[in-house]
Amino acid sequence: MTLEFSGRVAIVTGAGGGLGRAHALALAARGAKVLVNDLGGTTAGDGGSPTAAQAVVDQIVAAGGQALANGASVTDPAAVAAMVQQAIDAWGRVDILVNNAGILRDKSFAKMPLEDFRAVIDVHLMGAVHCCQAVWPHMVAQKYGRIVMTTSSSGLFGNFGQANYGAAKMALVGLMQTLSIEGAKSDIRVNCLAPTAATRMTEGLLPPPVLAVLTPEAVVPALLVLASQDAPNRTIACAGAGTFEAAHITLTTGLHLGSGPDTPEQLAAAWAQVSDRSGSQVPASGAAQGQNEVTQAMAARR
Repeated sequence: MTLEFSGRVAIVTGAGGGLGRAHALALAARGAKVLVNDLGGTTAGDGGSPTAAQAVVDQIVAAGGQALANGASVTDPAAVAAMVQQAIDAWGRVDILVNNAGILRDKSFAKMPLEDFRAVIDVHLMGAVHCCQAVWPHMVAQKYGRIVMTTSSSGLFGNFGQANYGAAKMALVGLMQTLSIEGAKSDIRVNCLAPTAATRMTEGLLPPPVLAVLTPEAVVPALLVLASQDAPNRTIACAGAGTFEAAHITLTTGLHLGSGPDTPEQLAAAWAQVSDRSGSQVPASGAAQGQNEVTQAMAARR
């Protein structure tokens, strides 16, 4: 089966370089019409220039594809709405949204100014919210949509100096969990991609032999699967150096102890059993936690 995107319209944010550029080029090469969005600022989110997005568009057009450039900041809801309208006016629909735009303002938490925390949340989380809100009614109307959030191992598992970035990236997983449930009836599938790649945001952090295998292009196959017609729904796909994994938020079976005066001490003594991962599940929704708790409580009363 060939993953094919003819007739599909994709918006890729932060697509002027790195991962976003690789995503945009790959979607276009497989037939998608691509709106290439990039503010053209620094990795810290300062400044802006349309040249990066236009260069990617020129490359797509030179290869025989269709593409448009857009320089909107994803932090500006009005500009994002206009960006989506630009795609609708040109091509009549939006099938795929890749929320890839991001900035870095790394510092240890003790030294991090509040404005650096807010700025990173604003771009990664609220930027994705603005884009999702703008495409959502169009995807509902056409009963089709594929949305990919760019999460990170820094959010899933933590990373020193990235409290702001990690918080934003894990928040995108929470956004995905609910949008995937709400969009299912309209065939809007929402997934997360946690990439490991050598880009402008990671250069200087890793030795050259490692950087050589961590190309943005090595992540692209995962993006194409998540953006495809047969995409999964509510998945956290991880990709780097041509290796692909899936991450899961699981719930252990747990242990019913009741709520008596000695329960805190009982819980402390039984913590290893409570956190034992054998028999853990991947809940279908947040209701699974309460259902598990109440089921065990009712069984204990019999």
